[in-house]
Amino acid sequence: MNCYLCFSPIVPEVNWTNFLLPVIEKKICRTCEEELEELPAERCPMCSRPGEGLCGDCARWEETLPGVLDQNDSVFTYNAFAKELVAKWKYRGDYVALEALETFIKEKWNVLNRDDYLTVCVPLSSERERERGFNQSEKIIEMVGKEPAYLFKRIHGEKQSKRNRRARLEAENPFSVVKLVDQPVIIVDDIYTTGRTIRHMASLLKENGCPEVRSFTIFR
Repeated sequence: MNCYLCFSPIVPEVNWTNFLLPVIEKKICRTCEEELEELPAERCPMCSRPGEGLCGDCARWEETLPGVLDQNDSVFTYNAFAKELVAKWKYRGDYVALEALETFIKEKWNVLNRDDYLTVCVPLSSERERERGFNQSEKIIEMVGKEPAYLFKRIHGEKQSKRNRRARLEAENPFSVVKLVDQPVIIVDDIYTTGRTIRHMASLLKENGCPEVRSFTIFR
């Protein structure tokens, strides 16, 4: 089998501790796996950004949209390798690059034990979904064995890559609620950068009676 990312052959590792166990199919090679950077122990308690204490972004968000996001959990740090992966599925429609991370996504999800939460899908504009061929939020939810909940629609669909960091933080809420819930939810997406997308969704949920909003992303 070849690596889903670099297409190099994957040689199974056999040793005295695993030679009698069923073979676990690996989707990426050791070289690519080593490029995936785990989040450090010291990270923001609210959004998981690497660093000590509450990060600057969360502090600013708590001034403008206080108390809307209870916590974000992520799998990996958003390093240079991660940026290339995200570009593959966001801008080139490469679903295989997302599928390559399925094992790691499932492992983190199982550790968090969030199965009692309603798993909320982040909607794409119809234009973006046609270009990409799939919604990465929806696919991640399906990877962890859950049903996507569709609670939102997009009011407009401007690409975030066209905005600078400040513009993203200050932009108006691009979502509207199409279904109200009164149970804890977890918003699932591929990446948490400024927190704009997740916090704007969370603010609408909290305004309409949702008791708890968390989020789960691959990268932070």
